[in-house]
Amino acid sequence: MPLSIPQNNSLCDILTSEGISLIDKSSFSKNIKSLKVLILNLMPAKLETEIQLLRVLGFSNNYIEVTFLTTKTYTSKNTSKEYLDMFYKTFDEIKDEPFDGMIITGAPVEHLDFEDIIYWDELKDIMDYSSKNIKSTFHICWGAQAGLYHHYGIKKYNLHKKIFGVFSHKSNNPYSKLLNGFDDEFFAPHSRYSYMKKNDFEGLDDLEILSESDEAGIYIVKSKNFKNIFVTGHSEYDSYTLYNEYKRDINKNIDTQIPKNYFLNDNPNNKPIVKWRGHSNLLFYNWIKILTSL
Repeated sequence: MPLSIPQNNSLCDILTSEGISLIDKSSFSKNIKSLKVLILNLMPAKLETEIQLLRVLGFSNNYIEVTFLTTKTYTSKNTSKEYLDMFYKTFDEIKDEPFDGMIITGAPVEHLDFEDIIYWDELKDIMDYSSKNIKSTFHICWGAQAGLYHHYGIKKYNLHKKIFGVFSHKSNNPYSKLLNGFDDEFFAPHSRYSYMKKNDFEGLDDLEILSESDEAGIYIVKSKNFKNIFVTGHSEYDSYTLYNEYKRDINKNIDTQIPKNYFLNDNPNNKPIVKWRGHSNLLFYNWIKILTSL
């Protein structure tokens, strides 16, 4: 179904070339209810993340109106101020508007304590806003860790070696609406230097660990009534996102390993093998379907 997004020509050209329908907000029929989704994009490569998320949202059967949100207390070093001013809003501009769903992306700040992050206080205000005004918030990677820490006090723990690659996962509750249609085994990319301990979830009856991996650990967590969803991986990633991260680290002389289970025969000279796209689309499709029922 069509998406309504800020009129960014570069973004629109890429999405329409992939067959994703875009529509102007004014063209929404009064007889058709659209879902309003707010995306807090904390990733450095804004356009890349926009494309990834809009691609999976466009897989749904609903009309979706998307608003992009950026932080006011921190200005991106990788995206121009002109771009942000043109296509993004700040929290002060939207805090009185109603939204159905929200996505909080990851951010390359996991080596820092949450309280040491420049925009942490602003992010707390946004997450408090989501608790009162958003039907369901979908947290991704570091965003999931930040949300679990803020809402439930669950800590993240640093790793010496990055969880990096495409890993097998299992479903702890195959009857959950969020995992509807999932296979017994499915795959998802991960790229992080931190993790959460399963023991820290004990006694928190509001949370359910829906999916985990023997290698990558906890993957999908939800709160009761799907108010908050936490996904520690990057199911939205493109075919070459892990490859680009791998090459970036090599070029910076960072000691990094080859992303596991990603290249054919784990050889970086070979083409990446995509085996997560179907379940990525299904995960966001199920979330949007849940939004319509809340």
